[in-house]
Amino acid sequence: MSAHEEHDVARPRFDVADAAPLLLDARGVVTSWTGAARRLLVYSAAEAVGRGLADLLGERDAARVPELVEHCRAHGGWAGLLTVRTRDGRPVSVMARLVRAEDGAGPARLLLLLSELSGAAGWDLDRGMLEQLVQSPIGIAIVDRDLRYVWSNEALTQFGGGSPHQRLGLRISDIQPGLDTDRMEDRMRHVLETGEPVTGYEHVGYLRSAPHRETAHMMSFTRLEDEHGQPVGVYYTVVDITELHRARRRQALLDRGGEHIGRSLDIMRTAQELADVVVPGFADFVTVDLLEPVLRGAELAPGPLRDVDPLRLRRVAQRSARANVPEAVVTIGQTAAYAAGSPPVRCLSTGTSWHEERLDPLAREWATNVPEGKEATFVELGLHSVLIVPLRARGITLGITLFYRRHPQEPFDEDDLALAEDIVSRAAVCVDNARRYTRERLSALVLQRNLLPRRLPEQDAVEAAACYRPADELTGLGGDWYDLIMLSGARVALVVGEVLGHGIQAAAAMGRLRTAVDTLAALDLPPDEVLGHLDDLVARSASEEVTGADPEGGDEAGTLGAGCLYVVYDPVEGRCGMAAAGHPAPVLIAPDGSITFIELPQGPPLGVGGPPFEAVELTLEEGSTLVLHTDGLLAHSTQQHFADADRDRLRAALERPAPSLELRCQDVVDALVPAGPHDDVALLMARTRRLDAEHVASWDLPAAPEVVADARRSATRQLAQWGLKELTFSTELVVSELVTNAIRHSAGPIRLRLIRGHALVCEVFDGSATAPHLRHARTTDEGGRGLLLVSQVADRWGTRFVPDGKIIWAEQSLAGHTG
Repeated sequence: MSAHEEHDVARPRFDVADAAPLLLDARGVVTSWTGAARRLLVYSAAEAVGRGLADLLGERDAARVPELVEHCRAHGGWAGLLTVRTRDGRPVSVMARLVRAEDGAGPARLLLLLSELSGAAGWDLDRGMLEQLVQSPIGIAIVDRDLRYVWSNEALTQFGGGSPHQRLGLRISDIQPGLDTDRMEDRMRHVLETGEPVTGYEHVGYLRSAPHRETAHMMSFTRLEDEHGQPVGVYYTVVDITELHRARRRQALLDRGGEHIGRSLDIMRTAQELADVVVPGFADFVTVDLLEPVLRGAELAPGPLRDVDPLRLRRVAQRSARANVPEAVVTIGQTAAYAAGSPPVRCLSTGTSWHEERLDPLAREWATNVPEGKEATFVELGLHSVLIVPLRARGITLGITLFYRRHPQEPFDEDDLALAEDIVSRAAVCVDNARRYTRERLSALVLQRNLLPRRLPEQDAVEAAACYRPADELTGLGGDWYDLIMLSGARVALVVGEVLGHGIQAAAAMGRLRTAVDTLAALDLPPDEVLGHLDDLVARSASEEVTGADPEGGDEAGTLGAGCLYVVYDPVEGRCGMAAAGHPAPVLIAPDGSITFIELPQGPPLGVGGPPFEAVELTLEEGSTLVLHTDGLLAHSTQQHFADADRDRLRAALERPAPSLELRCQDVVDALVPAGPHDDVALLMARTRRLDAEHVASWDLPAAPEVVADARRSATRQLAQWGLKELTFSTELVVSELVTNAIRHSAGPIRLRLIRGHALVCEVFDGSATAPHLRHARTTDEGGRGLLLVSQVADRWGTRFVPDGKIIWAEQSLAGHTG
């Protein structure tokens, strides 16, 4: 119906022939009475003249007379609904119009026209249109300028407020005080003042007739005008859109669940997101309980569960709209045990949902492990309706979700159950994804922990501490590693590296690369040569991976592009050599606490090709600390201004004092890295030691056969000074064979050196670049048994090359020896 047609439906007409006119003076006192007024109110002229208008009206309207009179003086007139009292006290609803009657003879008088309401009497309503409005299923009403009902149809009764006759003279705020009627009346006043219709206004609330059932209405308001275009009231319609409103709320809840549930790969966080989404908009109290194996990422058998008495689950999430719902009965992280045959167990054993609109008032919680003193019936807890929905995904039962409503909320119905099942099914997929990720993450973490050093070895070169922190669950476990490798001559290699990618593949690739580094370190090569050989190995391995790649593709991590920092420290000479392949340079903390960022030439990542690696050598004071770390420790961009800021952050963290190197290492990681970093972090700190003259003895020997006996005697005297006489025989044998070998196969000076630390090391230097080979001499051979004997009495032996020759060394353990 158009606005023009609505105006034509109800247009007031005040005809003297149809109305009862009477005159009032400026104070509202009756001065003239007519026959029509006598027929309407039954008063005679003698009884009416001299009475105040308030004496002729009902109690409510009598109080409005001064306001109406003043409004008429200011605006020239007023029209609306009044209740008058007849001579016998009977109330009669009338349509009234009050206008100024100017005659120039004195103070302005007032003309009051009264027209009795009979249905729509007093309003010029088209009868055919009126019949349509009366029979319309849409609620329709007309109110005057004071927003009091003038007319309404029967269909409006369904929205509360009684019959059309009972509404007359009342305002909507009188009929439905529980609704937000102020906003409705504000809309009506806006329409009266501006003439602008309001359409599609939606109101959600609770009717007096159904205080526990939320309803939704759509309303439209149109101004009604008289023949002069003056506003006389508002015509409005009401349509029940409760079902549409509920459907939209259900869809909004599903959309919110799709947006907020499953934002992480953490099982408990995902379950809590489910509870947070449905409270308080759908339920007042929600609990989520999962099977214990789910939290461990274990693979479960498909299908529903067998009926177990009692069934023990783990409370992983809950949410309450009010503080006094029994959240303390079973808190998050505790066990929720349900008795056999209880509704939760039946749902888990059948795999089907269950709901009860009205809980048994005498029923208690189904859990069997409620602490003593906290037992209460559902009624005592305020819970009166429940839904129980099992969490099932990919044919596997993961747990159960319970939804409760409290008074005065309406009970759950079948539509609510279908909605809960839809939300829970979506959440179950997210929980199962988190479970599967947890399984892979735990597997990768176990693999990586087994591949990383269980503990750093005891040695004489450095005091070392390390800290490793895996990435958060969104990023996945990476391939960072650290290592401390014992080399010959009491030296150590410090290694930190990083493999691209995450997950089990990254952990496996890290293990392969760490093994390769450990193998190359055994060759006693300089740092740049170690990285060179490692680069070739990674390039070949990457080529083989491409050749044997899965034809369906896959995002598996490999060693190509990995970074590595390799540092060698010699505690005898205090020399330190290092080289880097696509990896941050180490930081040096001097004994006085000053911090230096070592300028180390950056080589390309492993396997990608490029210029050869360059090594840097430094001489370190005793007590200096080397800090090796992966780039996860400083997670900002590599742009220059970010790099400077990161260096400042690292410097500040390293300047903080700590009682031990282990605590200092942990404090640095805690200061720079959040609990769940986006990338793995590996930090290795090594405080240097020096082996002085009390731990090292050396002799320069001429290349003559007779010096072999002198070398044995010198070694024997040194062992006696160190209190290692029990090693005299084996050491004399090692010295004899190594010195004899050097005299026989090289030219130039020979140097013998003994180092006492955690092991006794015997080194013989010569100027030859030819490495000896261990061989098994035949019974007829006169020689060739020297190195074989050395290998029998020594724990380790080998050869390392230096710029001016080679060193053959043998190491004997000092475990069990005093000195």
